[in-house]
Formats: sequence, structure tokens, C-alpha cells
Amino acid sequence: MKDLVVSIAKALVDRPDDVQVQSVEGTQVTVLELHVHPEDLGKVIGRQGRTARALRALLSAAGHRAHKRYTLEILE
Repeated sequence: MKDLVVSIAKALVDRPDDVQVQSVEGTQVTVLELHVHPEDLGKVIGRQGRTARALRALLSAAGHRAHKRYTLEILE
């Protein structure tokens, strides 16, 4: 899942070298923390959060197939 988020985020931003994803394992949910350059933050979030919502939907669908729960946190 981490590789999926990295590849999508790198395609969206102007500075793909600054994209980092950290995985935090929980008891029921795995949280993926996405770090991007502050200037690219708007591109990852999108208008009214549509891009972020689409990323979360993809992550949820992929996690459903793997029988795991994932959430995405977008950080500066």
C-alpha cells in the first residue's frame, strides 16, 4: 500500500523527490502518513479535497482486497 501511495503522489507533485510515506501500524488500522513539499500540498489535496478523497478511496478499496484497513494522513 505504501508503494501505491508513493507512486500516485509522485505523479501529482512538482517535487517528487520530497515525497515520503511512513507507515504506522495500529491494532486495527494502519495509518499511512504522506509528507510532501509545502508548495505541493495543494496539488495532493486538490480542490475542496477531491484528490485527497480519491486517494483515500483507492487506499480503502486496495485495503479491502487485502483484508486490512488503511487511512491516509497528509502532512506538511
